[in-house]
Amino acid sequence: MNPFDRRAARRGALIRKCVRWGALALLIIALALTARFLSYRSLLPAVEIAAREEGEFRIHFLAAGQGDCTIVEFPDGELLVVDAGRGSFAEENYLLRYIKGLRPKEISLIATHADADHFGGFTELLALYRVKKVYLPLLDAETSEYRRFLNAVARERCETETLARYSLIAHDSGAYLACVSPLSDGETDENDASAVLYLSCGGVNVLLCGDISAAVERKLAREYALAEGIFDCGGYPVRLEETDILKVAHHGSGYSSCKEWLDLLGAKTAVVSCGKGNAYSHPASGAIARLAASGAEIFRTDELNAVRVTVKDGNYRIDTE
Repeated sequence: MNPFDRRAARRGALIRKCVRWGALALLIIALALTARFLSYRSLLPAVEIAAREEGEFRIHFLAAGQGDCTIVEFPDGELLVVDAGRGSFAEENYLLRYIKGLRPKEISLIATHADADHFGGFTELLALYRVKKVYLPLLDAETSEYRRFLNAVARERCETETLARYSLIAHDSGAYLACVSPLSDGETDENDASAVLYLSCGGVNVLLCGDISAAVERKLAREYALAEGIFDCGGYPVRLEETDILKVAHHGSGYSSCKEWLDLLGAKTAVVSCGKGNAYSHPASGAIARLAASGAEIFRTDELNAVRVTVKDGNYRIDTE
């Protein structure tokens, strides 16, 4: 090969090498931009969930480990996600896959409590979905995890509202959530400052109790005894004695679910959200015994995984995974 041909061959090889490296650089940049704007979690397969029939409400009590996560699904496809577990890798993936399976029309979020086992899964949810509104607990927590959650809310420019007694979330379907506790001041304990929410939908009433203790339960029962309408929100009634389904307080802690409270509610169904083999031994045997003595049928997420309640025309049925 003459010198001219050798130089031409070297130039050609150099050009091909530059093209290959340039293509690789462009691929890396493209992947980086995709990762920035499209989380791999958006590609996760949806949990297979039967389609909701016309006019049905559904309440999904998800297995969120030692945490809480309840999804209220309205007839028009709007979701209200009440707490989102601790946000561990596996639990967060499951939550996102479950919501994907519901094919939501619109999403709002409620953090009933500033403990990580209630808001931990919200940050990724905020990144993947356009969230209409975020309802925040009355009492903040000075933790880095809670700050990250609030920063995510601010970054997505979500409308926010702080929950306290007489806060109301009304839906076009006629369903509503009324906040029964806490009052706007006076609570300093994070557990007892949990939002207690009375959900009325399709003629069925559900009470979500956060992490309140028996002390708050007794206080609410005493207040309710003063006047039946004491917790009413304008024209939206709160009738605790007509509670059909109770989401048991504090994962079934022995320091909650006191007899006076359970006697007042008279719930026929009780759902306990707790993790398998958790370090707190939740649910406590005493709480389970009191729930059983009250006549409630007990459903536990550590045993059954997701507990799904379908509501229509004043009746409900329960399905489990």
